[in-house]
Amino acid sequence: MSTIPRCMSTQHPDNAMIPFFATSSVLAGEDEIREAYYAYSHLGCDEQMWDVEGKEIDEHVVKKLLTFYPEYFCDHVLGEDLRLTLRVPNPMVERAEAKILLETLESIPRSHDVASLFYGCDVTPIFEVILPMTVSARCIDRVYRYYVDYVIGRQHMRLRDDDITIAEWIGEFAPARIGVIPLFEDVPTMLRAAEILEAYLTDKGLSDQRVFLARSDTAMNYGLVSAALANKIALARLEELSVRIGVRFHPIIGLGSAPFRGGLSPSTVERVGKEYPSVVTFTIQSAFKFDYPAHQVRAACEYLRAREIGPAQPVDTERALTMIERYSTAYRQQVVELAPYINHIAKFIPCRRARKLHIGLFGYARELNGVTLPRAISFVCALYSLGLPPELIAFDALTGEDLAFVNQVYPSFKVEIATALGFTDFEGPFMTPSLRDALERAGFSFSQHPEHLDLVRKIRSSMEQNNIAQLTDLITRAAILRRFLG
Repeated sequence: MSTIPRCMSTQHPDNAMIPFFATSSVLAGEDEIREAYYAYSHLGCDEQMWDVEGKEIDEHVVKKLLTFYPEYFCDHVLGEDLRLTLRVPNPMVERAEAKILLETLESIPRSHDVASLFYGCDVTPIFEVILPMTVSARCIDRVYRYYVDYVIGRQHMRLRDDDITIAEWIGEFAPARIGVIPLFEDVPTMLRAAEILEAYLTDKGLSDQRVFLARSDTAMNYGLVSAALANKIALARLEELSVRIGVRFHPIIGLGSAPFRGGLSPSTVERVGKEYPSVVTFTIQSAFKFDYPAHQVRAACEYLRAREIGPAQPVDTERALTMIERYSTAYRQQVVELAPYINHIAKFIPCRRARKLHIGLFGYARELNGVTLPRAISFVCALYSLGLPPELIAFDALTGEDLAFVNQVYPSFKVEIATALGFTDFEGPFMTPSLRDALERAGFSFSQHPEHLDLVRKIRSSMEQNNIAQLTDLITRAAILRRFLG
């Protein structure tokens, strides 16, 4: 396997600011082509995740990149110096988009032909796909085998016994194989990631395998602490498996700028890089790219590309699992109580990407204990806009011993809670006596961002008075101060 990318630019719509090259506030179509080029050429990302899940797909992304920016891509070979990795629908979950998976896999040989013609030699610009909501080895294997057996394998067939082969008629199909990167998004499956990969790799003969661990949806469905601990356990188990079966794993972790969604921003790369020493690739989401000065983003990407990869942090799994179960229960109970407020304000959160609704772990919108919720970014934005950052939900369910353990295993926890507290309304209706007491016992001071606090109170007042005309503007202004939408 060639050099593994370190900075994966993604299309997560968590940005508060609109990028300078955008033709509207909602990125779509050609804007996302420009975004990919900008991430490569100006920000220093060495990979672009191209999302064909939940939107109108562009099967000609490779052709457009090479045609629009030929000088840049002559010097930076797509598929060698830079990666373009497709995120495809999972047919077992997203039934309405199931056949888009097949269209996407069919497009990979066409992209190979386009790039080879452009470069004048054999070049494969796309050779990996990301499979979201992976829950079993068979899920990954189906994608791999469909490509190998049906997209590539059919070139050797003849339409009639006395006719030429499809390859002789159409031309040869390449690449012969693709890598399928499983994306694990819920806690139970993430805890089984190593087991699932061991089963998948049994007959593949691979020496390297990339694996993607989610953070946003995991946190939304199980809470901040559960998401972080599940990530840590999965990384430790992958390392144990690597030693046992002799396959090198290259973990990707999906972190957003909001602490709840991972807390990765240009100002936190050193701390977060140390927090996850075995992670090879970090996602560079939209807030990271567009809510900070470009020079700061470039410097952060340079740091991530140069950092040394180390061993995964060991975790007391038994203790962590006990805490996850207890904490997640408390978290879900509190979220259900907050759901009406979250859903009401979510309608006014600005949209930053053109996306169709599609099915996820609890459905899009998310369904938690029978309660429907918006997607993760809107969920986070809604709670910040109400003055109760989601990082604080179920904090009062943690004992002193729990906090000591979490701070040991998850050193960023204290900093991320402190960051969230800066955007908390301690006099607001969602600050319960139990939560306030728990924060005081843990030694946190209450230092608020005054301008953000003023906007939060105006948002709540506008909602109470049904003065909805200015809600979106107020929510956006608060997001700009935080440097992330949600």
